[in-house]
Amino acid sequence: MKILITGVGGPTPRSFVNALRLYGNYTDYEFYATDINPLAIGLYQKDIYKKAFIVPPASHKNYWTAIETIIKENGIEYAVILPELEVLEWSRRQAQDTLPCKVLLPDHTLVKQLIDKAKMTAVLEDLGVVPASVEFQREEKELDSISTKLGVPYWVRSTSGSSGLGSLLINNREELENWVRINPNVDRFLASTYLPGRNLGCKMLYYKGKLLRTAVGERVNYIMAKVAPSGITGNTSFGRLLNEPEVVQTAIKAMDRLFEFTGTQKHGFFTVDFKEDANGKPYITEVNVRHVAFTQCFAAGGANLAEDTIRLMREDQTFDLNYRMYEFEKGLIFLRDVDERPIIMKEADLLKRSPK
Repeated sequence: MKILITGVGGPTPRSFVNALRLYGNYTDYEFYATDINPLAIGLYQKDIYKKAFIVPPASHKNYWTAIETIIKENGIEYAVILPELEVLEWSRRQAQDTLPCKVLLPDHTLVKQLIDKAKMTAVLEDLGVVPASVEFQREEKELDSISTKLGVPYWVRSTSGSSGLGSLLINNREELENWVRINPNVDRFLASTYLPGRNLGCKMLYYKGKLLRTAVGERVNYIMAKVAPSGITGNTSFGRLLNEPEVVQTAIKAMDRLFEFTGTQKHGFFTVDFKEDANGKPYITEVNVRHVAFTQCFAAGGANLAEDTIRLMREDQTFDLNYRMYEFEKGLIFLRDVDERPIIMKEADLLKRSPK
């Protein structure tokens, strides 16, 4: 089975491939890699990828010529599109024309809605599932009005992008002004009520109008957290695999509203991110239009959503189309680090510090 994997310099594509290679048993795979950066490590992992190619950015006029040539010359049947900008471009092409190979992607209208976190928040606001928020431009002068509505501290981030782009906990106006100043490439920000509780992710796999698979995990610590002022890098180093049916139901409620609002089919893979308040109530902070970087950790714990995605793309007649929320053994955690295969273990088995 020949599969094109785009953006192999990023952690999510590598995690997806590892979920198939290390934890799947569905079929034999032959992977082909692309990235826009010649320094992307995945391009040179010859033990994983049959061939690797440099391609123009998704917005470039020659992008599709390069992609179509790769697919045609190598007889590639399927593509896994994971960088956000490529999901946007492939879904646009999907809506207007035929694609050069099979994918499993959401509708373009929904993708545009979800990539903009301010627009997503506005659609969900009356459901009570998102935190109180204020969108503002970098030129905004009435910054005190944000703390008047949200109180302090509050959380601010870019309205678009991933890996905590433009994120920081703000305690006063001076901090906000300085933060806006040192993020010159961010034009629109979203400030939200600070939520001090758990950071959860709900995986959701839809196919042709039906929700088929869900799974929930918690992000506790992040890889290289000290390099980001917010402490959030987008790559979890320590997390938990959880059984949280109430979180799943909240995610379903929100996605139902988003599908209805955009008039789009329930189709594609999504990761709904939550943050809990001080009382443990979860609020949705964003909806990713793709798998995220700890996909292989779910696979290692028995929830191989990457393999599920491939089987649906292939229209596997043996795939169970009944809904399933993946359930994990109680107390299961995962540990990740750069260049290391994740470890799945019981939290109770973590080594204890010696008493001082």
